[in-house]
Amino acid sequence: MAAASSIITSHKNLSDREKDILRTIIHMYILNALPVGSRTLSKYLEHELKLSPATLRNIMSDLEEMEYISHPHTSAGRIPTDKGYRYYVDTLMQTELLSEHEIQKLIGNVATITPDNVLKDASKLLGMLSRCLGVVAIPHFTDLAIQKIELISLASNRVLVVIALDSKIVRTVTLEAEFEIQPSELEKMATFMNEKVSGKSLKFVEDNFQAMVSEGSYGKAPLIRLFVDSIDKLFESYASTDRIHITGTQHMLDYPEFEDVQRVKSVIELVENEDVIIHILDKIETEAGEPRILIGSEMHNQILDDYSLIVTTYRMGNAEGSIGLIGPKRMNYSRLTSLVQYVGELISIKNK
Repeated sequence: MAAASSIITSHKNLSDREKDILRTIIHMYILNALPVGSRTLSKYLEHELKLSPATLRNIMSDLEEMEYISHPHTSAGRIPTDKGYRYYVDTLMQTELLSEHEIQKLIGNVATITPDNVLKDASKLLGMLSRCLGVVAIPHFTDLAIQKIELISLASNRVLVVIALDSKIVRTVTLEAEFEIQPSELEKMATFMNEKVSGKSLKFVEDNFQAMVSEGSYGKAPLIRLFVDSIDKLFESYASTDRIHITGTQHMLDYPEFEDVQRVKSVIELVENEDVIIHILDKIETEAGEPRILIGSEMHNQILDDYSLIVTTYRMGNAEGSIGLIGPKRMNYSRLTSLVQYVGELISIKNK
């Protein structure tokens, strides 16, 4: 997993005992959302590590000094810091593979999703199974490949351009001409244009459209000039908020750390700031299909300081989109990383 953080430049080599203690504190906090005290930790570890509460306090004090755990003012216990979670994810975590039953259930759920709703329903599925926010971002509009263009007459001087893209995504644009358009010409023009643009990305077509369509008998036709002059309108990108599906707000509100009013407001603020999330997803560099984890301050946005993000990529024809989860920093990283990765793979297969 690629390095994700500016909060860590280097890790001190922890002893095996320190690693065990840090791992256990994180596991306990993930399970209970309660600060972990030395006595509680001693009882939890009594069959594995015969350490007194006093010894554990010293180790916990060392971990706190190294900023892997912190000491809330209202509690005698410790909680993991962003640095602690990062060390856990990079060094201590063992990925929990999905069971065969879970895999078959996921395959069945994805199989029932209709192609038209695959991305929206994938976010719902992730939210439901993880009890977090399911997030699916559509690839950049211009990365999608054109499958077919259809031209439909709406009036003597108006034409509907239907652009069919990868994975049944359809874009429609209405163009209005200052001359009369013969319906018979539209069919010939559509055939001519499809010969030129089919299978090529929107970005490539946008950059090279005039050169591509200027050849041959149609090169100087008024209808071609209409398309050339309307290139920005034809290939205008989605607004950022049209590129993302976020579901599962109700699941987040079930977590005890989001019970007070201010924390509820923070969840709502997060969901309503879709442009913030899409901006972060667009900046993340991921190897195809490999999960990436960002924790709290690593996302460099105050709205997300209390959250973590697990994200991977999926394929949509020739383009890549992002799929993942946003949840509390004490999420079950080992299991949810596998879940995100597998759903991403299923969606890629579904989009073929």
